[in-house]
Amino acid sequence: MASQEIEALSGVLARLPGLGPRSARRAVLWLVKNREQALPALLEALDAVSETLVECQTCGNVDTSDPCGICADPRRDVKSLCVVEDVADVWALDRARLFQGRYHVLGGRLSALDGVAPEDLNIATLLDRVSGGEVDEVVLAMNATLEGQTTAHYLAERLEEHNVRITQLAHGLPVGGELDYLDEGTLAQALRARRPVT
Repeated sequence: MASQEIEALSGVLARLPGLGPRSARRAVLWLVKNREQALPALLEALDAVSETLVECQTCGNVDTSDPCGICADPRRDVKSLCVVEDVADVWALDRARLFQGRYHVLGGRLSALDGVAPEDLNIATLLDRVSGGEVDEVVLAMNATLEGQTTAHYLAERLEEHNVRITQLAHGLPVGGELDYLDEGTLAQALRARRPVT
C-alpha cells in the first residue's frame, strides 16, 4: 500500500489525457526510482512553464510569449490563415511543417448538445483578422466530426462576405478523427487536397 502522498500524485497524473490509473502508477514508480535526476528536472520544467505560459492575443495559441512564436515569425505567410478548433491542432499541423501561414484557434467547436454557441468561440477575432485585408485564404481545418463540420459550415457562411478564398482540409481524414492523432503523411495529403467550401 502506497502512502497518501504517492496515491495523491498517482491520482493527479491519472487525470492527464492519455494516462489512466495504471499508467499513472507506473510513471510515479519511475519518478520515485529516479528521483535524484527526474524529479528536480520535472519540477523545474513545471515551474518555468507555470510562470511563463500565456495565451497569444492574436491567434489563441499557448506559448511562453505574446505574440506566440508562430505569430511573431516574419517568415510566415500572413496571407494564409488556418483555423483550428484547439491548440493541440496547431501543434499537430505545425509539427508536420507543411503549412507556412499563420493560425487561428477557435477554442472549441459548435455543439448544441454541449451548449457551445458561436459567441463562446473565438470567432469575432477571426472575423476581425480577416477584415483587416491581409488574409487571402482561410483554411478551415476542423476535425472530421459532426460538430467540426458544423463549425466549418458556420464559419464558411460568416466568411463569405469577406474577400477571401475559403478552403477546407480534404475529407481523406478519418471520420471521427482528431488532428492531434494523425500521422504527418495523412496531414500532408489533407493539406495538399484542400478545396473550396461550397
